[in-house]
Amino acid sequence: MVVVAIIAIASAGVAFALRDNSQTLLERDAARLAALFESARAQSRATGVPVRWRPTPEGFVFDGLPAKALPDRWLGHDTVARASAPVLLGPEPVIGRQEIVLQSTSQPTQALRIATDGARPFTVQPVGTP
Repeated sequence: MVVVAIIAIASAGVAFALRDNSQTLLERDAARLAALFESARAQSRATGVPVRWRPTPEGFVFDGLPAKALPDRWLGHDTVARASAPVLLGPEPVIGRQEIVLQSTSQPTQALRIATDGARPFTVQPVGTP
């Protein structure tokens, strides 16, 4: 009985260790981008200069900030942003409701939404939640 329990625990550990790498990278990219949005929003408020985020074929860019002030590449090689419009990050303390969806090109069913209601910070949510 003890041996069976040890095998079950070891199997569970291996299953968690072998988690899908593309999903992990997508989650890291989403959390990182939410943090970058908040950083750009703070810089925009501090300087009074409007900041706009937009995706590019190579990654993304924050217009209104000095070059290389923030990263401009995805961590995952297959992360893409589905954004219908640029994300406006300030300088007003309250911005409009905004969201983008990050998706894995190798696993199109894997997608995460980064959103704000304009007053609260950007958060990462599964696609399909309000």
